[in-house]
Amino acid sequence: MPTLWLFGLVLFLAAAGFLAARMRVMTAVSGDRRQLHSLPNYYGWNTAMKAATPALGLLVVWLIAQPMVIDSRVATLLPDQAVSADTTLGLVMSDVRRVAEGLDAAVAQGVMSAEQAGSIRAEFTDVRDRLAEAGVALGSNVSSEVLNAAQRYRTLAATGMLWMTIAVLGVACLGLAWSLRETRPEFRARNVVEQGVRAILLFAALVAILTTIGIVLSLIFNTIEFFRLYPASEFFGSLTWSPSFGGGSELGIWPLLWGTLYISLIALLVAVPIGLFAAIYLSEYAGPKVRAFAKPMLEVLAGIPTIVYGLFALLTVGPLLLEVFGRDGLGWMQAGTAVMTAGLVMGVMLIPFVSSLSDDIINSVPQAMRDGSYGLGATQSETIRQVVLPAALPGIVGAILLAASRAIGETMIVVLGAGAAAKLSLNPFEAMTTVTAKIVSQLTGDADFASPEALVAFALGMTLFVITLGLNVFALWIVRRYREQYE
Repeated sequence: MPTLWLFGLVLFLAAAGFLAARMRVMTAVSGDRRQLHSLPNYYGWNTAMKAATPALGLLVVWLIAQPMVIDSRVATLLPDQAVSADTTLGLVMSDVRRVAEGLDAAVAQGVMSAEQAGSIRAEFTDVRDRLAEAGVALGSNVSSEVLNAAQRYRTLAATGMLWMTIAVLGVACLGLAWSLRETRPEFRARNVVEQGVRAILLFAALVAILTTIGIVLSLIFNTIEFFRLYPASEFFGSLTWSPSFGGGSELGIWPLLWGTLYISLIALLVAVPIGLFAAIYLSEYAGPKVRAFAKPMLEVLAGIPTIVYGLFALLTVGPLLLEVFGRDGLGWMQAGTAVMTAGLVMGVMLIPFVSSLSDDIINSVPQAMRDGSYGLGATQSETIRQVVLPAALPGIVGAILLAASRAIGETMIVVLGAGAAAKLSLNPFEAMTTVTAKIVSQLTGDADFASPEALVAFALGMTLFVITLGLNVFALWIVRRYREQYE
């Protein structure tokens, strides 16, 4: 049974259980709700939750575990010669899964019978021809062993789906029967439902934490594997970035880190003054009508996809800068892709981050502080400079650091606006690249994760994660450390 159908069937059983439990308890008290411990709907929700929650949980776990179990069992069927120095086990298993999907497509189109698709005794050339009729090309690297493994993979997947359907529906029916049996007027259904909802909310809160832990662990394990193949002293000590999948790579992080920080610095030099001045105007000078119009319009910039900003840098800002600073102008710029191009566009993208956060922080300064300043004879500008901004400074610094974290992690603007040259230079009109851009380039295509040239992407990601985490922690520390002075 398809997963979507199984999911819908479990929800149908839960809905049927809701109606059955509600009807059962109302029949038990002859329609008199005063004899019930809880409202009738609570009895229905108790049954629906006990029918659906365990079954859907089992469904999710099964869908996660089944591919790993099947891959491990099918991998044992592959001969040693199927995995060579140029072909990893992951690439061979990718071919196995692709051929298995092709066999399913051939059976669905009637080109091949289900028995022939699952029989490892079928002739290899015959199966190849029938798959070609279904529009599936095996390729020259697919051997008869891979085809046999694909047939076994398809059989195991079908068996796993069958047992998953039986297990999920069995758990749903058991939960339904158990909850209907305990549905009595004296049953404390409201307490049970509220505890179940609390558990669901707790799980939802843990999802973010578990996701973060999973990301960190995946980065750590692959980074350790990279440093096992490539010396950490060269990664952090070399000033040259020159990857080569054929060997002889120089994978120094400093050119990439310099480009990342240089572009981020230019972006902050653009975003911080404009965003801060916009926040001061909106919070202190603008009237209600102007603020109601200007603030949403300014925050529209935050909703524009970064790929659009990248196209804007490539097609508009780059040519404009080249016209002014290029060969026909000052002669400083050789191409439209440069640090300045990406920095200016990224600064525009960061304006709403700085302005919105700073505006909220400035508005949180107590009005009594402004009134006290006016009472001492200060003007509005003096009050803003000497009272409001000093009081809001910790929050503003935190907003700037959070914007810096956003700038460091940006990818598409850099890819389209800054170029791909990894070098150390102080000239903002030269092309450079960043850590995020090289992570994308190193993992693009069929990357062999047994090579340091692919695993270096995880080391770069781990370094970037540590930097942004440090900035976020520093921003939170500043806000919490100095905010107490003004409360």
